Amino acid sequence: MHTSMPKPKLAISACLLGANVRFNGGHKESRLCSQSLAEHFEFVPVCPEVGIGLGTPRQPIRLVGDAQSPRAVGTVQRELDVTDALRDYAERMAGELDDICGHILMQRSPSCGMERVKLYQDNGYPAEGGAAGIYAARFMALRPDLPVEEDGRLNDPVLRENFITRVYAYAEWQRLCRAGLSRRGVLQFHARYKYQLLANNPQAYKELGRQLASIAQHDLEQFAADYFSRLIQALRRTASRGSHSNVLQHLFGYLKHALSAEEKRDTVQLIEQYREGIVPLVVPLTLLKYHFRRHPHPYVAQQAYLQPHPERLSLRNAL
Repeated sequence: MHTSMPKPKLAISACLLGANVRFNGGHKESRLCSQSLAEHFEFVPVCPEVGIGLGTPRQPIRLVGDAQSPRAVGTVQRELDVTDALRDYAERMAGELDDICGHILMQRSPSCGMERVKLYQDNGYPAEGGAAGIYAARFMALRPDLPVEEDGRLNDPVLRENFITRVYAYAEWQRLCRAGLSRRGVLQFHARYKYQLLANNPQAYKELGRQLASIAQHDLEQFAADYFSRLIQALRRTASRGSHSNVLQHLFGYLKHALSAEEKRDTVQLIEQYREGIVPLVVPLTLLKYHFRRHPHPYVAQQAYLQPHPERLSLRNAL
């Protein structure tokens, strides 16, 4: 279904696309973003430091003070304090970028880093643990449900697949909201993401199922917003081999009366080989999809889990 849909829109730190906006006049181009992901997403480049009027090149800024409320100050001229300007810019962008489905941030940046950005104490030494960048912290606080990830963490195949799964779920929910919310629409959305949710967060799978049982008793707008917030937060948990295997077994259950004894044996063997780490997720999943093409099942056919993102991204080849 992804090929017929418009590309999801992602905000991204401009330096990751090769823009020369860093303090030294350079960039931090990520080939993963500028080449691999650019084929599937519409990028909206953002540079908070340039956005607040700092020139290029410029003196670097760094975080100082308390981890919960750090200040962003100049490394040469300590009187340069751009903390409030970066927070204001985050508030502006959080409002203006209302059609994005995710945000990719530059790691370790005092403006854009999600976490563990170097934080300096009054004595000049780094504080243990670091802090979040000023822009990133404010933006994420204002848009808590938006999928956000750092470029460095996207090199981890599990985190990359998880982030992009959430981006496409967010995009699908946006389309549902634009088309007009209905109780039927919310229930269909949940039915579509049921097995993805079971893979990522079995506990939330149970809780959200119970929550939806009372959908008729609540104001739809408020109920839907709360439901989606809980779902997208649940999807932040990465699925394990065990939970993926559980879902594969559930899907296999729909085929038990359609397959021959040999086909059943081969399918069970591949699922077990995946569970043991011998083959990647794509192997048993490809076999199951092949069987479902031969023996279609309407409920399984709607499941996002079978293809939560474009196949060409090959995200499950390394899981």
